[in-house]
Amino acid sequence: MFEYFYHEILRKTVIGFGTLFNGIKIQRKDNSNNIFSIVEVPIAYGPIQKFLARLEQSPELNKPVQITLPRLSFELTGLNYDSARKVAPTQSFLSPTKVDGKDVRKTYMPVPYNVEFELSVMTKSNDDMLQIIEQILPYFQPSYNISIDLLELIGEKRDIPITLDSIIMSDDYEGDFSTRRALIYTLKFTAKTYLFGPISSPTDTDIIKKVSIGYITGEKGRTASRELTYRVEPKATKNYVDDVFTTLLEDIVIASDRFSVEDSSVIPEKSHITIDNETMYVVSKVENDIKVKRGEYGTPITKHVSGSKINLITAQDNLLVEPGDDFGFSETFI
Repeated sequence: MFEYFYHEILRKTVIGFGTLFNGIKIQRKDNSNNIFSIVEVPIAYGPIQKFLARLEQSPELNKPVQITLPRLSFELTGLNYDSARKVAPTQSFLSPTKVDGKDVRKTYMPVPYNVEFELSVMTKSNDDMLQIIEQILPYFQPSYNISIDLLELIGEKRDIPITLDSIIMSDDYEGDFSTRRALIYTLKFTAKTYLFGPISSPTDTDIIKKVSIGYITGEKGRTASRELTYRVEPKATKNYVDDVFTTLLEDIVIASDRFSVEDSSVIPEKSHITIDNETMYVVSKVENDIKVKRGEYGTPITKHVSGSKINLITAQDNLLVEPGDDFGFSETFI
């Protein structure tokens, strides 16, 4: 318990909520009802008090513009457990990863949480305010769904409903003639998201050399005798022999999936190679340039320098698989 994991679910929820209100515009017209200005309303994360303090306490008294209106700001104001969406805490499901679809991970069912937001709208005039509000309210009846990729590793996407809870209007005229007017609408929302715990890795399971399941009936049974055996053979995820097949001709950065080697003829396509502590899958090759999938079998994707040794994982390595190693399987039914 309490091992490190971070899926960025709350961060993605905050970003998804703020993105809803990007691109809101207002139009300004002259006395002849002709449009002379179209303004895109900026949005920023932060409490409304921060922007009001900027109006009242600007350090540069001679600054011609303290803040431009209209403006939107939003902030996360609370987290609450949602018992109405609770599921069995021990229930889990298996999902293949998005890397190659073969690496299956176990994940427990998520915990439902309600994330509370406040969206504040500041404008100079009532007409600007009403234009902004009318572009928001029709989408919430009273909720609006956004799709968020909560767990990128296994592609777990969920629709997160965002519900409009209330609207608070504030049109402050208090003070003397020189006091600035504060026209503020505050919209309160609730996003019904899910928080996932750690995702199991292939190393969480012990090595399995062979598993047999037999179904055999007695001699007097009416059903014919039947025996089913499931056999798996271990496949190495790294090079044990340390036989160098070739070397790198250039540095490899983390984001690169193509590079040149000294001699690619010794590396077949659809094979696995290791460079330093990283295992890669060879997708294709053209002369001495090869294309790979990085970070196979959960190995860390790192930088590699020119001249690094390249090992090929062969059948000889499969015979040297260590107990507890994270390996793939070639599967057959007999």
